[in-house]
Amino acid sequence: MAIYNRNMSQTNFQTSLANQPANNAPTGRAAATVTPSRVSVDNQARALADEIIAERDALRAISRNGKIYSIFDTIDDVLSNNVETITRGLFHGNVASLVSMFTSSNLTTTQKTYYQEIYSTGDPSTNTSAAVELALAYGHFGGSGSKDLTGNLNNDTPTRAIYKQYAQTLLGPNDKKFTFNGIDSNQIYVLNFNRARIREKLDPGNFEITLAKLSGSLGPSLNANNHTGSNVKASGDSQYLQIIDDSSLRAGDVGESGQVYNLISGSLDGAGVYQASNPVYYGLLYPQYGIAILDADKLDKPHPVGVNFASITGSAIQGDNAVKLFKSISGSNQVTATGVNGGIQARSSEQIKSTYYFVRAKNAEYNYSNNPTFVTGSLGQLAYNTFVADPQTYITSIGLYNDRRELLAVAKLSQPILKNFTREALIKVKLDF
Repeated sequence: MAIYNRNMSQTNFQTSLANQPANNAPTGRAAATVTPSRVSVDNQARALADEIIAERDALRAISRNGKIYSIFDTIDDVLSNNVETITRGLFHGNVASLVSMFTSSNLTTTQKTYYQEIYSTGDPSTNTSAAVELALAYGHFGGSGSKDLTGNLNNDTPTRAIYKQYAQTLLGPNDKKFTFNGIDSNQIYVLNFNRARIREKLDPGNFEITLAKLSGSLGPSLNANNHTGSNVKASGDSQYLQIIDDSSLRAGDVGESGQVYNLISGSLDGAGVYQASNPVYYGLLYPQYGIAILDADKLDKPHPVGVNFASITGSAIQGDNAVKLFKSISGSNQVTATGVNGGIQARSSEQIKSTYYFVRAKNAEYNYSNNPTFVTGSLGQLAYNTFVADPQTYITSIGLYNDRRELLAVAKLSQPILKNFTREALIKVKLDF
């Protein structure tokens, strides 16, 4: 193992120069000062330099006899504070597209009045490999579209709790309602992505939601019980909406919850923003929180502006509106044009800080090994006589140590590197943190 010390030792010295009175100074007058000779300072500096050079020459002299470790030169060998942005597919397996999705039958009846958990690869009750990707929810400022199943007297219905929860999390202290393109909305749809998957944030510019138009049993009123989430489905008539963030048009606002982008009509499949000079606004994206808020009022409108959600906003009615959002997203891949993905397209983004260490094994260095197989016998003789003048070793790993010779990290090579007096090696070690 080649061993490198992370910090290079430095020798500091200070010279204290005291003022001395001049010989035979007249009585009663200030003594004159004498500045030490510049020659004396130069001699000390030269002596110190000679000492450092001698130490380095001694290290070079013994390197052929088996060098154990090298000290990094912090200027030439270490490159620190490198920031790199890494993006990955947001969903299980680091894929960027969620097309096939499932709700969870493990949720209780009460839990389902608040949200729906969305999984990939199957229902977790029957598929142990099912991975949770996000949660869908519907919120109403006044609590409409749901009923209190817990017996509370303060009208703390699930939709009211959802709206208040996300308003407190994402909005400023004095802002009570979500505002879309300058208009306050009493009702919202929420996509809350798995925190473990978003890492640092969602990647703006790589986010898209496709919504299929819904159809169902419409009664005399759009808020009728027969238009709840369980009674609707994707219309199947190839009518859908695609929604992206507007990071390609502007830098985004910075608020209490970090960056905020508008969700507008557009596509990642080459078309970009639809009507960039006058886009249609559908919601807000909060990348740092991994949350997308959709304007329910806009989604309730007929196609092509909306997708016929007709959200249930009646009092004390369990509308299951979150199920409508699930059916619209999950059914979108069947109605999109050929070559266009439905569902959700998204990537995560994070900044990785790295330090690079350049490990240099020169021709005269690290040609011997302290591995027990390198020697033989009780006296530690070289296993092969040819190793006396022509040793052959293989570098397999790099150990990084601190000043106290404590091992901090080990870098493993993908394959051993042959080392002898005619070969040199330069190995770049990258530490991410």
